[in-house]
Formats: sequence, C-alpha cells, structure tokens
Amino acid sequence: MLTTRHGVRPLGASDLAAFLELARRDPVVNVFADYRASTTNLEPRWLGGEMWGRFEGGTLAAACHVGANLVPVQATAEDAAVFAERALARGRTVSTIVGPQEAVRVFWNGVAGSWGRPREARWEQPHLEIAGTPSVAPDPLVRRTTRDDLDEVYPACVAMYTEEVGVSPEYGGGAELYRARVMQLISRGWSFARFDDDGRLVFKAEVACATPYAAQIQGVFVPPEYRGQGVATAGMAGVVEIVRREIAPVVSLYVNDWNTSARAVYEKVGFRETARFATVMF
Repeated sequence: MLTTRHGVRPLGASDLAAFLELARRDPVVNVFADYRASTTNLEPRWLGGEMWGRFEGGTLAAACHVGANLVPVQATAEDAAVFAERALARGRTVSTIVGPQEAVRVFWNGVAGSWGRPREARWEQPHLEIAGTPSVAPDPLVRRTTRDDLDEVYPACVAMYTEEVGVSPEYGGGAELYRARVMQLISRGWSFARFDDDGRLVFKAEVACATPYAAQIQGVFVPPEYRGQGVATAGMAGVVEIVRREIAPVVSLYVNDWNTSARAVYEKVGFRETARFATVMF
C-alpha cells in the first residue's frame, strides 16, 4: 500500500507484526495501543477508528491510535507534528488525546487552532509502574467482582468517573453503554473490590487493558466516608498482587500530578514514576 504525505498511512492486518514490534519497544507505556492492536488485528471495524503509521525508509517508525482516544505510539515531536497535520485534514472525531507528554503537547499545538477549546487539559500526569511485590501488606479481602456485585460496583464506578472527569458517564443517555462497559470488565475478571461486613463497597479498581507484558489500572476509588483509613493503600496492594500473579507481570497507571493523596498511596505501595503523560479532554 502506498503511503501518503510524510510517509503516513492507516495500518491494517498485514502491519500487525511491525506495529507490535514498535509498541513493544516500551511495552508498559504502550500497553493500551498494544492491547487494542492485538484484540482487533488492526481492523478498522473492530478498532472503531484507525491506527496511523509513519514510515521511514519503508520501516514503521511511529504510530497513532485514532478512535475515541487519540494515543501517540513511540512518537517523536516530529512524528506528532506530522500526525497533527493529518488530523487537521479530517477534523476532530476523538474525545480524548492521551499519551506521553511531549507527543501530546506537540500534537495539540498542531490542532488547537481548529479543534476548539478542550473541556480540560492535564499536562502533568506521572506514569507509574510496579514490577515486584508491593511494599505494604495487601488487603486479603480484595477480590474479583461478580455480576452479583453490580449493585455496589456500578454506582461506585459512576461516582469515580464523575469525580475524576467532572461529568457523569450517564450524562446524555450514556448509562446503558457505561453499565455494559462495567459488566464487560467484571466478565473479563478485570474488576476488583473490597466490601465491608455489610456488603458495602469500600474500595474498587479495574484493569483497563492488558497484554502479556503489562496491565494498566484505572478507576481507583474509595467512597468518601472510608478515606483516610489506609483502605486505598492496602486495596491497591491487593490488586497489584492479584494482577501480577494472574494477568501480567508489570502493573501501571497514570495519575494527576496535583492528586497528592493518590500519589502518596501509590508510592507507599511501591509504584515508581517511569514517564510523564498528558491528557486533553473534549
């Protein structure tokens, strides 16, 4: 297939091996893109968008996931600028730009004049990893959730999302789709929680995506009445222990720089910063 200007073209199934080789140069930072490629075979109908590749001398040098989320993959500043130029030709179809800080910043600078004011931009998000035993004792009551837990898990997911993003996932009629997403994570065994003696949820977290190399955590939440009691620290240690044993050897996440309480929890558990992310939300 011929490439377009600057050596960029959409990738397809025949490019999967080359893409995975590219993404796995940093398999933890690129876990989302690796997961999406591996589970969709880079077929646009399954991606719900496209994966763009930039080629140099016939070799895949960088990529960009363009679906609901736009995510640069192994992109230098020059690569990000080229992807931004291509994005300008099609207009904004994404709801979020997220990934390594420099690539996101350069991409955003290239499209900002045409894509409109974002709802929020978060430029300082430490990307954290843990590849060993947690530094604190894990909560033994943290477990995978089941369909029977949905009445407790779903409201907690809505509360976490609303607190984190600033708008409810149910806004505009999104409740059915969001509930299906929560159920999907439960069915995959990617939803974890701890409940008190009365069956009330006191901690929860999910695996957002996973490969044989890494799993990325999302949705960490403790209801306000249980905060400040060490619940999150022991709970995260419990999640890390289960995920590393049963899903992937490295656990990662990214967190807002200003969220000092969450950062303190992750540091206590044993997470260490390995990169900086940024997120632009519409």
